[in-house]
Amino acid sequence: MNVDVLAIGAHPDDIELSCGGIVAKLVRQGYKVAIADLTRGELGTRGTKEIRAREAAEAMKVLGVSERRNLQIPDGNIEKSHSNLLKVITLIRELRPNVLLIPYAIDRHPDHMHAHTLCKEAWFYSGLEKIKTELDGKVQTPHRPHHYFEFMQWYEFSPSFIVDISETWTIKQAAIKAHASQFHNPSSKEPETKLSQPEFLEMVEVRARYYGERIGVRYGEPLYSWTPIGVQDPLQLVLLKG
Repeated sequence: MNVDVLAIGAHPDDIELSCGGIVAKLVRQGYKVAIADLTRGELGTRGTKEIRAREAAEAMKVLGVSERRNLQIPDGNIEKSHSNLLKVITLIRELRPNVLLIPYAIDRHPDHMHAHTLCKEAWFYSGLEKIKTELDGKVQTPHRPHHYFEFMQWYEFSPSFIVDISETWTIKQAAIKAHASQFHNPSSKEPETKLSQPEFLEMVEVRARYYGERIGVRYGEPLYSWTPIGVQDPLQLVLLKG
């Protein structure tokens, strides 16, 4: 199965919160998009791994992605081990995406930073002939995606570019709310977290409004690239008109 884009997050709701609007927009534009969650989020204060798996499946339907995988790396232990690296390499070689979306390098949550390192190294090593992997008893051929872009989580960065997600904002909201165990619920008896505070989802919208305003649209999601991005037509750029 070949996809155009593979978005990889540490936990089952990371993609929805960080680049759900981009994912939904790519799907709407006709691209094949897959999501991979590195862990089941089993260390999370709220919900269980079973509940979170059901929520992730529902969010997948909302976003319209073609595939969602869980690599079942231990939550809180996304170490850069040989076995974990091979898991991600094997997935990349199976799905053969052109582009990866991965966490930004610096973040409040250690899992997000470790996920960045694991994904970045898997991006490179997946293209090496002498690293051997198998799937269903067959040796895989090397495949390195053309590029990877990093999405924003807790800590902000200066974006390389901002994607207009105005048309898919409501889809992003619905996908986030599919992870109901993690967010504000007055009837829940579970301990409160940063995500379950009533203000958290407001912050998500304020951030999207802020980055949208930066380019003159209603909602935006920022991405970072370590290499320059070329454009074919400078007059087609989405810019804040001055």
